[in-house]
Amino acid sequence: MLRMNPPASLPAFATHLAALARPTRPWDNGGGVTRDLVDDGHASWRWRLSLADIDADGPFSAMPGVERWFAVADGEGVALTIDGTPMVVRPLDPPLVFDGALAPHCQLLNGPVRALNLMLRDGARGVLRRAGRGVVWSEDWPLRGHFVNAGLVLDWGAPPGPLAARGEGCWIGVRA
Repeated sequence: MLRMNPPASLPAFATHLAALARPTRPWDNGGGVTRDLVDDGHASWRWRLSLADIDADGPFSAMPGVERWFAVADGEGVALTIDGTPMVVRPLDPPLVFDGALAPHCQLLNGPVRALNLMLRDGARGVLRRAGRGVVWSEDWPLRGHFVNAGLVLDWGAPPGPLAARGEGCWIGVRA
């Protein structure tokens, strides 16, 4: 990432998606709900980006064989215990990556949160990177976008080239 004044000719995103307009579905363990934002289009997905509502303390669903990227998009943050190691994740912290089989325990810091989750399996590769207003991202992943925390909006499907952050949130890159 490089902080600079973005040029006026940066490419536009193909899709602008209001995350809260997406339907919810329950977590595998029944402990909360999530909204699928984008995925590879297959029922047995290789990659998926979602926004989860975490309203109470408790465990995440165990997801063996899944690499999970996690970033707090809304709320104060969470304290996660992953394989016995405690860590705190707040909205402006770098995204956390962990083995989905470990099913961390989550404790809310000060009320409910919404978390952006990138899940990868079966050889899919991807990344979440912290983004802020004025930060330009030049990593050319085949599939990429920008999630803006304010408004919980996903801009997805940019052509190659530098992208300018439209606000605090995360860059997303995927190679299926």
